[in-house]
Amino acid sequence: MNYSRISLAHAAASAREIRKFRRKVWEYWKKNGRHDLPWRFPSLKLRRTKEILDPYRILVSEVMLQQTQVPRVIEKYKEFLKQFPTVHVLAKAPLSDVLKVWSGLGYNRRAKYLHDAARQMSLFYNGRVPVGYDDLRKLPGVGDYTARAVRVFAYNEPDVLIETNIRAAFIHHFYFSVLQKTAITDAELLPLAQKAAEGQDPRKWHWALMDYGAYLKRSGVRNNSRSAHYTKQSKFEGSLRQVRGAILRLLHKKPSDLTSRPGLDVPKERVDKDLAGLQRDGLIVKEKGKWRIA
Repeated sequence: MNYSRISLAHAAASAREIRKFRRKVWEYWKKNGRHDLPWRFPSLKLRRTKEILDPYRILVSEVMLQQTQVPRVIEKYKEFLKQFPTVHVLAKAPLSDVLKVWSGLGYNRRAKYLHDAARQMSLFYNGRVPVGYDDLRKLPGVGDYTARAVRVFAYNEPDVLIETNIRAAFIHHFYFSVLQKTAITDAELLPLAQKAAEGQDPRKWHWALMDYGAYLKRSGVRNNSRSAHYTKQSKFEGSLRQVRGAILRLLHKKPSDLTSRPGLDVPKERVDKDLAGLQRDGLIVKEKGKWRIA
């Protein structure tokens, strides 16, 4: 049967289909779940459903995982927590130290957001990561998904998450034979995700969903273009991320006017534009004719 546009009320969301989907997800998780990720099972095994994982560590992992693949995050996550093991330690650290440890992950604004969030939590929450959605959203750099992810993975609260791997799982199983002229939105997936999550352990269910969706992608399932929220990541070589990262690495060594721009094989106009962007983001400042880390 072909559908030009279909709502979830008429999609394959029967109780039977939901149960079938859950079985597939849980079966994959039982055999192949990523139990070795350091932000998931720090004690190797969660014995109690309501056990709270360190919310600070969860927040760090979620910020690091934004637009960055898991293999690149793992070692940097460990290094970051070794240097800044608590909210208070991170809050007191100079931004330059935070950016130095962050170097290599890219999107350095995330490091500043995390640093600013730590200062805010240290000041207003006694160094604790809040559990409430509204309080989490007030933290710098914490959007809707990150707030819900902290609630689910740290506190095991029954929020529903939708991200790239979860989208892949739902679109593959419930829209496989559905022809659509326009891409599927998260608003359409949300009621289906809510049904599937009913009665499941929130934390483990979403871990399982993410791992299953990642498995589908590795297996050759290509349905990203069917999501209205998919954006193809630009190449790193020659990108804004690359030049900004190179500038920060130079300034980590010492303040500079960057007139010689060693290692920056790009036009002066491009460097000037990126310097202005870094200054606007609060990552660098200019004093006495030289740039330095803020």
